[in-house]
Amino acid sequence: MTLGRAAAAEAIGTALLLAIVVGSGIMGERLSQGNAAVALLANSIATGAGLFALIVILGPVSGAHFNPVVSAVSIWDGRLSAQHGVVYVLAQICGAYVGVAIAHAMFSLPIIQISAHIRPTLGEGLGEVIATFGLVLVISLASRFRVEAIPIAVAAYITSAYWFTSSTSFANPAVTFARAITDTFSGISPSSVPLFVGGQILGGAGATLFVRWLLGGKLGAMQPPS
Repeated sequence: MTLGRAAAAEAIGTALLLAIVVGSGIMGERLSQGNAAVALLANSIATGAGLFALIVILGPVSGAHFNPVVSAVSIWDGRLSAQHGVVYVLAQICGAYVGVAIAHAMFSLPIIQISAHIRPTLGEGLGEVIATFGLVLVISLASRFRVEAIPIAVAAYITSAYWFTSSTSFANPAVTFARAITDTFSGISPSSVPLFVGGQILGGAGATLFVRWLLGGKLGAMQPPS
């Protein structure tokens, strides 16, 4: 599989993921009649289901990272070259913005908005540390011991993390950047982005080091085809 095809898979996969996250947030909020719990339930179920499908179909092409932290872990572990990793991350970020724009267009909203949803607390930053730590832990261990279970394991973890983390589990820098340009249910204020991305980096690094120790220096990470 060529790098171009793998990058296209990452871009399309991340775009569809963001369209799912933002679109289901808009739909859930509109139909929930002000009940935030119902809106979050709709948002989390749609995200988990969509993520499962995207990993199943695009995993064989690119590894279905859709997340700069996952790509960085693959680079760290030597399963993805730095050059390919940069291309992956650029594809993910571009795809994420396109996905938000698509969601806005579907619901007849301005294509670009600036979110006013401030998430300023250290508790929410800790939520991102935990969410990303768990995500990387799930991917790393499942890819070593139960490769076939990666799609359902990742989807199940993200769905649950929507509910048990204070931040509602962004766990992805590309997702975080893109959600700053939607002033809808799933948005995040640009001023809160550094806190969330910092937490994601800490969580991803912590999980990588822990898994290296746990496996005696061998890290099983999701990898693209050779």
